[in-house]
Amino acid sequence: MRKRLIQISGFLISTLGWLFVLCTMAMDFWRITQLGGQGGSFIIKVAWYWSNLWKDCFTDSTAVTNCRDFPVLWSVTAYVQGVRGLLMCGLTLGFFGAVLCFVGMECTYIGGADKTKDKLLFAGAVFHFAGGVSDIAAYCLYINRIARTSFSNTLAPGVLRYDLGTPIFLGLVGSFFILLGAVFYAVTVFQVICPESKVVEVYGEHTYMAPVSRERTLYNGYYRSSRQYRSYYGSGRSGSSNLSKLSQTTPTKKSERDAFV
Repeated sequence: MRKRLIQISGFLISTLGWLFVLCTMAMDFWRITQLGGQGGSFIIKVAWYWSNLWKDCFTDSTAVTNCRDFPVLWSVTAYVQGVRGLLMCGLTLGFFGAVLCFVGMECTYIGGADKTKDKLLFAGAVFHFAGGVSDIAAYCLYINRIARTSFSNTLAPGVLRYDLGTPIFLGLVGSFFILLGAVFYAVTVFQVICPESKVVEVYGEHTYMAPVSRERTLYNGYYRSSRQYRSYYGSGRSGSSNLSKLSQTTPTKKSERDAFV
């Protein structure tokens, strides 16, 4: 029950984050600056310059907006191309991750056996994690460009100092949600995908061994050490007939192997 709740929470959180990132690509005011109106003056008119990933715009105090669309893809500023590419890559990975996680969740009845569903869920978590990292890289690239211009001591005439807009913060929150959802997915299936061989002491000198080779247990049993002889008690499959004979020895009888030592 706990596993299902964690997986459903991860699905909702990661999907919500993916939608946040998707919405930011169509939102305005990625960067914005204000001219005029400083100091409470009503004489000087206020104007806003703002941009997104697709156009540059100017809005005057009468709410009239004039925009200039960016030219064709290969003539756009390099950092804008990079942000677009990283966001599109992250959204694509997130889409495939959402599909894989939906199929691999325990509460759905598609995807095959439980172990197959766990593998699909883990693959979806990896897709989500990679997509979230790609989205964060895109926003950080845009923030770095704005910060370099805003805090520069030497600016060319006519270059404006922009501030960060709402889509940047919404996108960062969405990227964090995507990474958090990927962690929720991975926690529920990590122990199933990557099992560990355990050695547990049961009774004093008796030690239980459970070796695993390529998802198949070769043998299991108890090994008891003694000063005079050593014997192995166990059951299972083995490729050697001698090992099968030795596994049937008793504590009161020395094994055939020790007779030749």
